[in-house]
Amino acid sequence: MKSFRTNSIIFISLILAIFCCNIYYLANLYRSIQHSVERDVIAALVDADIDELWTRAENAQVEATANPEDDDSNGRPHGAISAAQDSSGHIVSTTHYPDGTVSSEKVELKGDEHFSNRCIEIIGSQFHAVLDYYVPVDLALMDTIFTRHLNKKGIFPEFVGVEIIDAKGDVVRNNPNIGDGRHDIFSICYNPGGGLYYRAYITPLTRHILSEMAGVIGTVLLLVAAFALAFRYLFRTVSKFRTLEEMKDDFINNMTHELKTPIAIAYSANDALLNFDTTNDPSRKKEYLEIANRQLRHLGELVESILAMSMERRKSMPLRPEKILLASFMEEIAEAQRTRCGKKINISVVVLEDDISVVADRSHLGNVMNNLIDNAIKYSGDSVDITVTVDAGSIAVADNGIGIPSKSIPYIFNKFYRVPQGDRQDVSGYGIGLYYVREVLGKMGMSISVCSRMGGGSVFTIRLSGNEV
Repeated sequence: MKSFRTNSIIFISLILAIFCCNIYYLANLYRSIQHSVERDVIAALVDADIDELWTRAENAQVEATANPEDDDSNGRPHGAISAAQDSSGHIVSTTHYPDGTVSSEKVELKGDEHFSNRCIEIIGSQFHAVLDYYVPVDLALMDTIFTRHLNKKGIFPEFVGVEIIDAKGDVVRNNPNIGDGRHDIFSICYNPGGGLYYRAYITPLTRHILSEMAGVIGTVLLLVAAFALAFRYLFRTVSKFRTLEEMKDDFINNMTHELKTPIAIAYSANDALLNFDTTNDPSRKKEYLEIANRQLRHLGELVESILAMSMERRKSMPLRPEKILLASFMEEIAEAQRTRCGKKINISVVVLEDDISVVADRSHLGNVMNNLIDNAIKYSGDSVDITVTVDAGSIAVADNGIGIPSKSIPYIFNKFYRVPQGDRQDVSGYGIGLYYVREVLGKMGMSISVCSRMGGGSVFTIRLSGNEV
């Protein structure tokens, strides 16, 4: 058991270590997916900024074409913006104004920054510098476009709101749709010259990230559950086998002792008959023969118990079914049990109909009845009254014995189980008699049940229904 406990602790520790590693890697996976989702949100915000610019510019151009007299630029510059990469790898952004003025700026790419992304960022910033002067940012339009780009990336927040802030984080243009509540916040600088930023509020992304991890989390939880169930099953099975092994060892020890006792007594009685002159003392001769007879019968009972044990291991037991008239059959068994010595025994056989019969193995059914009556005799006082009642559907064996505790009743048909008797040593047994009864009756298509209470005796009922063999 010590080895089993040590191995169990090692096994559980190993599972816990694996589980902790899974938690660690799941946390890393969560952070990785979180960073990826955050990049998608920033990319969606950048794309939404460009789309909002083009949409706003197209609307402004349509409005200017429809109402040329409303042009209030007052000579303010309208420019054309372009960007290109020079031979040194730098980005050169150029703005051409209607009055012929040209401004250019050379920007160096940072690290592994992509040329096209940087170009879009520069053009967007310059576009804002020109367009925002005439037409302010449409935040409602920005909310709609930003939401659309998030949806394209598989992100479906319940709330999206964008406002404009300065470099210090102070709100320049408030979005009235943004209220109190818990949100994830993202920001990008859309106009470096003006020091202006978009600050976006969206529903927390935790649910979205967990949904991305649902497959992995579900698999890990299923594995943990499978390990837990498997270990629980293994632990219970091993514990049961250990209990059975201990009970079996106790049975073998008890059986060995019990076998030695009747053999020694019968040997002594036989030795007395051989070595002493008992011819002229018939009473002593009879006494020795009765002693030997009782011990040989006890040996026979022990052999029956051993056979019952071997029956369970063979998983099969040959049956010789025959039609048995229960009236005469029960009376024979009762008569044999009445001759037992040691206490006053009164056995009554009540057969409700004389022609009641059953198809069963005579030898095994006799062993079953002898077991039940023997238990009634052993677990009683100085005298015992037993009533065997037979009807068309059942055989009931009732006694006035000490009874069975209610907590023990569910287990009395289990192999090796014995009802605790405290410090009593006068009742011997091995816990396989009722197990044998249940198994044999089951193989003959019958069943058995018990009704008992402490100090009120017991009633064992054999159901004969479905006993055709």
